[in-house]
Amino acid sequence: MIGSIILSIALGCSIFSVIMYYLSFKGYKNTLNYGRIGYHSMVMLVLAAALFLEYLILTHNYGYRYVYDYSSNDLAKGILAATFWAGQEGSFMLWLLLSSIVGLVLQNYSSKRGDLEPRVMAVFSLATSFLLIMVSPLFKNPFASIWSEAIFLNAKDINPSFFSLPFLQNFQFSDNQSGQSFIKMNSDLFTSLSSAGISLKEFIINGKGLNPQLLNFWMQIHPPILFSGFSMATVPFSFAVAALMKNDYREWVKQSFPWVLAGAGILGLGIMMGGYWAYEMLGWGGYWAWDPVENSSLIPWLVGVASIHTLLVQRKSQAKGGIGKFAKTNLILCLLTYILVLYSTFLTRSGVLGDASVHSFVDPGMLVYLFLVIFIGSFFVLGFGMVIYRWKHLSEKVVSGEEVLSRDLALFTAAIVLSASALIVLVGTSAPIFGKSVDTFFYSELHIPLAIIIGLLNGLSLLLKWNMTKGKDLLKSSVIPVSIALFVTLMIIVIGGVKDVMMILLAFSAAFTIAVNIDIAFKIIRANFSMIGAYVSHIGIALFLLGVIGSAGYSKQIDVNLEKNVPVSALGYEMVFTGYNPIENTNKYQFNISMKKNDINYNVSPIMYISDYNNGLMREPAILSMFTKDLYVSPLGYEEDDGSSKGNAVSLQKGESKEYNGVNVTFVDFNFPPEVRAAMMAGKDFEIGVNLSAESHGKKQDIKVAWINKSGQKTLTSADLPGDNVKISLLNLDASGKVDLAFSKLDGSDLTGSKRPKEVLTVTASIKPFINFVWTGVLIMVIGFVFSVVRRLKESLKKNEQ
Repeated sequence: MIGSIILSIALGCSIFSVIMYYLSFKGYKNTLNYGRIGYHSMVMLVLAAALFLEYLILTHNYGYRYVYDYSSNDLAKGILAATFWAGQEGSFMLWLLLSSIVGLVLQNYSSKRGDLEPRVMAVFSLATSFLLIMVSPLFKNPFASIWSEAIFLNAKDINPSFFSLPFLQNFQFSDNQSGQSFIKMNSDLFTSLSSAGISLKEFIINGKGLNPQLLNFWMQIHPPILFSGFSMATVPFSFAVAALMKNDYREWVKQSFPWVLAGAGILGLGIMMGGYWAYEMLGWGGYWAWDPVENSSLIPWLVGVASIHTLLVQRKSQAKGGIGKFAKTNLILCLLTYILVLYSTFLTRSGVLGDASVHSFVDPGMLVYLFLVIFIGSFFVLGFGMVIYRWKHLSEKVVSGEEVLSRDLALFTAAIVLSASALIVLVGTSAPIFGKSVDTFFYSELHIPLAIIIGLLNGLSLLLKWNMTKGKDLLKSSVIPVSIALFVTLMIIVIGGVKDVMMILLAFSAAFTIAVNIDIAFKIIRANFSMIGAYVSHIGIALFLLGVIGSAGYSKQIDVNLEKNVPVSALGYEMVFTGYNPIENTNKYQFNISMKKNDINYNVSPIMYISDYNNGLMREPAILSMFTKDLYVSPLGYEEDDGSSKGNAVSLQKGESKEYNGVNVTFVDFNFPPEVRAAMMAGKDFEIGVNLSAESHGKKQDIKVAWINKSGQKTLTSADLPGDNVKISLLNLDASGKVDLAFSKLDGSDLTGSKRPKEVLTVTASIKPFINFVWTGVLIMVIGFVFSVVRRLKESLKKNEQ
């Protein structure tokens, strides 16, 4: 109740701030200070609510539904604190908190720049008002009491000393099949407990806990960074609308530019932190699966980076008078960056993706769905309505005309290519809304040509001069970087064995970018170090592309059965499974593998365990990082000779196939509709189907295996193909979109004729060439953004003083 009251008052302050700031813009006296007071009051109240929620989590106050659903007593302090943003309510609260803090910085920034503050803060406060409505008691309230809606609590989470209470028998239910007992918590039980003088904190002594895939170091860092990027996206939108309100399109470019740069840098870092989290945790060996929810954060980043290039052109061209080139383009791109952040929120939290994404939340209900639509629609109408209203003014005073060989046109072309990339991802990501889906092949094939163009433009734009460049000058300045790029590409072909034409072109474009930017960066360092940011970022992006070529295009992978103490050769390494041991103070087991190559010994220890959260088998890969590659070992399963066998274990991504005994089996997709997702999240019985296609002797048939959870007990089914003497058993499925299967012969003939091993660890081993370039490239890119933000902030202050 306290938290809800605080947020309700904060909403009132935020709306008051919007009104006061708008009245100040319209010329009403003494309203500016009222707007500031309203906004500062809102920030303090939001901070108080956030601290209160964190306090409830850290003190294990399970009388609140959110605390019960996402935390438990056994969580480490860092992870426990991070459960603040583990669910929908908390993540909206995090977004609101970070937006409020960003707004404080923005208020101070805009107050020093003429009449900017009333316009920008009116729009920004409107955005925080919508977020406050979202966490209000009407929608996703993190402070809802556990009894506000009926919920069944596992009896093990209840203080056993209260089981003797006479009235508790009316709320107790047992499942004879599983032997588990449950307590129905509702308003009636709460009233009875209150009458007996028993608090909910005394009564409920443990929570459900956290999804095991979130039990990772990056859970503490990735969401705050990502939501900081989302919060920063509000600022360019606010600047664009502020410019439209005043009908002045010169000043907003220099004023907004540092914020656009900072937002793109932070959001890009957050996105790739999520990629590294997936790489380190999920075990499928990749960092980007083109999942719709992953894509939804990439789209606004691409649009934001596109706006950086055209903002540069507009700012440079303003020196000739007028509003500069691409004024309409820049306004639209800055508006779209935030609108697409809202759209990504809609995709993630409305439930429209269904089983198309492993990251999407359960359907939140029609009321929240409609509010998200209103949220997006309001800001779309506000932004583009203003553009339409001011369209004729945007068409005036524009200095046009440039040569084909000009930096202006090159940067504009780069923005078009980045926007095209965003459009491709948007179309593919939105397909599930219309009952369609696209394969990852769709994204990969369309993006390789775009990446090549971006790489070439990246280098070319820096060799070109503003407005016009002579062809002879361009050829002369291109000789050295082109020669270096050709040499590097040749080395990649010869040493790396790259043969694919598109990969060769991509390698050339990346090498060309690096050569040009390093050359200019060294010259810049001697002249003006503060201007180095763009070149550093470009080098980082080029290194990233080289890392993608190596890790995604030329990764080697093999499934290996490791009998204990028996050496097996794989990928040039001698691998020996030496046994397993429990990890101290956990229910996890590490499976120790000794590896040897060229008389150098390595040790890796992938992890497997049965999660108490969902009774599922969880796997954590072991990663051996070296300078030029990663050796990635992901566990599939472990068997001891107890008279049974799971046959040949394989791991398949969606669309992948495996042949066994003449049968080609393809993993088609999951059967995981929204109602099943809702049942799983609510702790009810559910069934997740795995759709397979089996082809043999020219005939294809559809088959299905499933994960069935009934009364807390997990059952993994199998499918028999009598005509082919094949049995397909489900071993596991996980959030990466991967399924683990075991193939065996129905008559058991694959188990005869040889002595079965006593202990066998099955793993997927893979080599990821130059994957460190991916992570290094992202870090270098972000460092470049930092340099650029510092430079543009200083320039803004100097020019404003003048």
